[in-house]
Amino acid sequence: MEKIIDKFLRYVSIDTQSNESSESQPSSDKQLKLLGLLKDELVSMGVEAELDEYGYVMGKIPSNCPGKEIPAIGFIAHVDTSPDASGADIKPQIIENYEGGDIALKGVEGLFLKPSEFPELLDYKGQTLICTDGTTLLGADDKAGIAEIMCAVEYIMEHPEFKHGPICIAFTPDEEIGRGVVKFDVEKFGAQYGYTMDGGAIGELEFENFNAAAATINIQGRNVHPGYAKGKMKNAIRIMMELDSLLPAGEKPELTEGYEGFFHVIAAEGSVENASSTYIIRDHSLEKYEEKKALMQACVDQINQKYGEGTATVNIRHQYYNMRSKVEPHYFIVEKAMEAMKMEGIEPKIQPIRGGTDGANLSFMGLPCPNIFAGGHNFHGKMEFVPLESMEKASKVILNILSLFAE
Repeated sequence: MEKIIDKFLRYVSIDTQSNESSESQPSSDKQLKLLGLLKDELVSMGVEAELDEYGYVMGKIPSNCPGKEIPAIGFIAHVDTSPDASGADIKPQIIENYEGGDIALKGVEGLFLKPSEFPELLDYKGQTLICTDGTTLLGADDKAGIAEIMCAVEYIMEHPEFKHGPICIAFTPDEEIGRGVVKFDVEKFGAQYGYTMDGGAIGELEFENFNAAAATINIQGRNVHPGYAKGKMKNAIRIMMELDSLLPAGEKPELTEGYEGFFHVIAAEGSVENASSTYIIRDHSLEKYEEKKALMQACVDQINQKYGEGTATVNIRHQYYNMRSKVEPHYFIVEKAMEAMKMEGIEPKIQPIRGGTDGANLSFMGLPCPNIFAGGHNFHGKMEFVPLESMEKASKVILNILSLFAE
């Protein structure tokens, strides 16, 4: 079998950044390079697989337990990387037998991955860490999940004595921009239950997530020569900043945890004449989620009352709902994952996702789909890293889940 690190490094070498401003499916053609590669690798292993027009790779492995009624289990990961940081020309660093000190991110002078800032690094002393060079993200979100699934598939295909029921494999585009499964055919996929391999640190197991929306605010200003601007100029940049100040000061990602929701400004640009900003809105509580959307609209209305109608406009777009209500009635699939982790000596950590996965939308499409750790940390930025041993354990958890369902 090919080592999981070799698969992972091959996958992260391909730029698959999704593009929120694109209306195509997938949102960027470059995702198709990895999707096509994955389809070909599955076929070369002997798996029936296809890549459809929307960028979904689906593969099927039939049961080898004739006469037993075993539900079809799906494993899903996404190929795209976040628009928040470059995913091109990634130069991974491999730190063997990590000793617990600062790690120099050699692509940027003076930049370090430090335990003083990221104390979880110390949980992995003695292990092999894969990190960035400080110029890009790494792509462990979710190419670690892809590598874990592919290693499990390779093991299954090379070991016919391994007993399992029907297995469904899917790789999706555009998860990072909230459009990962908008055209996903659940019936065609064929799984009764699924697991996304898209979580963080080893042991994480999640079946509830944020309710999520994206909002784009546009400000129409009025530019007048600054020497003669009194009573006439409307500075769109300042108005945009003023609108942001109307949102609750404590409801930001850097100030919240657990079940606490937030408003997060992810982009802003402008001039005196025009300015725009983009936010994501998150909350686990559906009631609070709706309140947050209403509050953003109220802030826009307040700006218009002060500066004139049409000064500010907002477009709020729903992205996904909390999947808990759809997974909890099938809680045994969470229990199977817990047992599968314990078989590897891993203590399961059930917690809410402070984000979302394809599994959230899939759960509302009829495929209950909890989320299992992929092993990475500090996703979406240049401080991203993943312990090799966590990826190896995640791949074994996949095999254990299949074994448990086949018992």
